[in-house]
Amino acid sequence: MKSLIIADRIQQAKYDRRPVVALESTVITHGMPFPENIETAFEVEELIEKEGAVPATIAVLGGKIKVGLSREEIRDLADREDVEKISRRDIPWAVAAGLYGSTTVAATMIAAHRASIRFFVTGGIGGVHRGGENSFDISADLTELGRTPVTVISAGAKAILNLELTLEKLETEGVPVLGFQTDEFPAFYSRKSGLKLKIRVDIPQDIAEIVRARDELELENAILVANPISREAEIPLAEIEPEIKKAVAEARDEDISGFALTPFLLDRIKKISSGQSLKVNIELLKSNARLGARTAVAHHNLEIMGD
Repeated sequence: MKSLIIADRIQQAKYDRRPVVALESTVITHGMPFPENIETAFEVEELIEKEGAVPATIAVLGGKIKVGLSREEIRDLADREDVEKISRRDIPWAVAAGLYGSTTVAATMIAAHRASIRFFVTGGIGGVHRGGENSFDISADLTELGRTPVTVISAGAKAILNLELTLEKLETEGVPVLGFQTDEFPAFYSRKSGLKLKIRVDIPQDIAEIVRARDELELENAILVANPISREAEIPLAEIEPEIKKAVAEARDEDISGFALTPFLLDRIKKISSGQSLKVNIELLKSNARLGARTAVAHHNLEIMGD
């Protein structure tokens, strides 16, 4: 595939049969301010390496989907002002027009699957926006989870969303949601949302076993792992929910929607919470990176035993 470039170190890792973990790039360009964006991107990659896996950050560079950005490419992406936010619908346009773009959950899943990478770490997935039952503002992440067999490790869905409707949509798409050491769907900044989950897993090997079963059955859906933020780092839902409602009201008053909505809401919540939400975002990304890498390693070990 001419439009897909897999970095040499990722190719080598695949040849050596080492576990690889994909990472999105919107956190670098749209999710965090400078310098936290670059610092976090590097730290997350280092954490994955320490756990025995190989990190592969994904983005669109000059019309080429690159799997496994170098540190120089990550810095360049963060510095550019012409970076588009790329989801599934935007990939052909970005490739044909030679654009630079950061990949959302949906686009990262597509690229990871094309590169035969089975595990992907993110902060939180997109979902059904508040009021989505009327506006139909529903992230393409949810439909992608229903048709692309990548395992996504997250802290649930972003708390700015309607989490109950997001779970309903995931069920409709046939996506199993695994609560890691929890019986509730986490609310991104908060450990609990009050929404119960059907499946609980307590160790990375549990996740790996479910992934292997899904693959043996040749099912095409993703698996979503919901990994709650630590108790020490969380913002309790009762504290953050009023701030989220303020930000949502501001977005509505300013008629902000589409791709611009999530970055606006996250930035407003950061300001309203005096930067606390950004700290939580960084911590949950690190936690998800550790779990994602450990799960990839556990799955790798299962495959070796099966040979």
